[in-house]
Formats: sequence, structure tokens, C-alpha cells
Amino acid sequence: MTRPSLPPLHALLALAVVAVWGTNFVVIRWALDDLPPLTFAALRFTFALLPAVFFLKRPNVAWWNLALYGVLIGVGQFGLLYIAMTHWISPGLASLVVQIQAFFTVGFAMMLAGEKIRRFQIAALSLAAAGLAWLMAHTSADATPLGLALVVGAALGWAGGNTVARTAGPVNMLAYVVWSSLFAAPPLFALAFVFEGWPAVSQGIANADLGTWACVLWQSVGNTIFGYASWAWLLARHPTATIAPLSLLVPVFGMGASALLLGEPLAPWKLTAAVLVLGGLALNTLYPAWERRRAAAAAASASPPA
Repeated sequence: MTRPSLPPLHALLALAVVAVWGTNFVVIRWALDDLPPLTFAALRFTFALLPAVFFLKRPNVAWWNLALYGVLIGVGQFGLLYIAMTHWISPGLASLVVQIQAFFTVGFAMMLAGEKIRRFQIAALSLAAAGLAWLMAHTSADATPLGLALVVGAALGWAGGNTVARTAGPVNMLAYVVWSSLFAAPPLFALAFVFEGWPAVSQGIANADLGTWACVLWQSVGNTIFGYASWAWLLARHPTATIAPLSLLVPVFGMGASALLLGEPLAPWKLTAAVLVLGGLALNTLYPAWERRRAAAAAASASPPA
């Protein structure tokens, strides 16, 4: 790690990653016009696996770890997210609600480590919960109760995957994601055949045009290969406290892209919910770094001069 501030080119790379991750929700919505959701998810992980698996060495982790991560992220996160986005929640709101995975991730970590929740975490969670409650109070075609429940389930899957990945230790995250896709695609195809049926699966693939396949590649190559590789590269060169807060821009890009490209209205109640959820996420992400800086400054002022 080199410095707490990002050089301009590194900042542009980080901005490009969060832009890809945020606008990805619009891309999902476009692809779902042709592909059934579970079929789409299965194709996403198939192309994340192939051909990259032949060029990346398998990370030195147990097979069960790769399998559990693949199922949690493939079926738990993206399977539920894609289903939700077919009819029950708008892309912009999906990009916002799924970010509550941060609280689930912290909760799982506390359960495993036996830590107690801190006051700032209670405040952060309260803000985010207020934002979700505000969405529930304004349910419409943009955010139905079922859509919100499915995206919360997707956030749980994401948080579970994060927890499993942390038990793997320091590994090449890109290789980890690619090899775990070996365990994401098959169950997604199986679920697609059971719940969507072969006729819907085959018809969706047959009806997919170049734009649809571009959306699939955007998911696998842009979102996974470029996104994870670039993020890992940045984290290897800068403090986590410098890089991690930038992920708060993902729902900003998500809601903005949905408004610009899909005409999703940014009603005042949506913006209010966004402020509450993002406020909770910001407090949860930024407060520990601020606390460390304050403690370091206090220690420096208390030390005797040389």
C-alpha cells in the first residue's frame, strides 16, 4: 500500500469500476427482456468461467469453499436478484437495496467472532432500516413487497459469500471468482430447467440477439473479470479505507443510469430512501476510519516531543 490518496489514473480506474457495477443493473434489465432470469444467471457464470478457467490457476483453497461461495453468489445473490428484477423491483432501487449486504456481512462476522455490536453500527443499521421501511411504505410497481424481499434475500446471499471468501484467506480474488463459477452455473441451469422449463430456456436463448449477448458478456467480462481484477489491484496498492468507501457510489450510478436510460422516475420518496440507506452505509463504512485517525491524532499529541 502506498498512499491514503489516489493518483488521478487510479481514481479514474476506481470510478470506472463502480460505474460498471452501478450501470450493470440497467444491463440486467435489458437482458431480462429476452432471457428468463435463472437462464440469464447461468449464462453469466458460464462465461465468467470459460475460457478464463484455463488461464488462471485454481486458488489454494478447499473445494468445499469454492463450491459454497459459488452457490451463495450464483444462486443466492444473482439468482434472486434477477428474478426480482423481472417484474417486482426497478433497477435503480435494486442497486440501492442490495447494498444492505454490508450490514449482513458485518453481522455474520460478529456471529463468527463473538463480537458485540457497537453504537455507531446500531445507528448505521437504524438509518438503513428506516430507508427500507420508507420503501415499504411507498410500495408500487417500482418496489413491490416481493421485489424487496427477493433483493434482501440476494443481499443475504452476497453477505454469505463474502463471509465464505474471507475464510479462504489471502487469495487471487479474480481466480477465486472464476473457479467458484464452476459451482454456480450448474445449479442455476438445473433450477432453470425445473422452474422455467426447457421450452422457455431454449426460446430465450434462440431469441437473444447481439445486444442480449453483449449484456451477458457485460455481466461476466465487465462486471466480473474487469471489476474484480481492477478492484483487487487497487486494494493491493492502497489502504482499504481509501478504496472501500468508493463502493457507496454504486447505487448512485445505478439509480442515475436507470433514470437516464430507462426513464425510471426519481420521485422524492425514492431519494429520501436513498439518503437514509446510503447514510447508514456511509456511517458504517467511514466511521471506523475516522475513529482510527482521531485515536492516532490523540496519541501523537499526547506523546512528548523528541
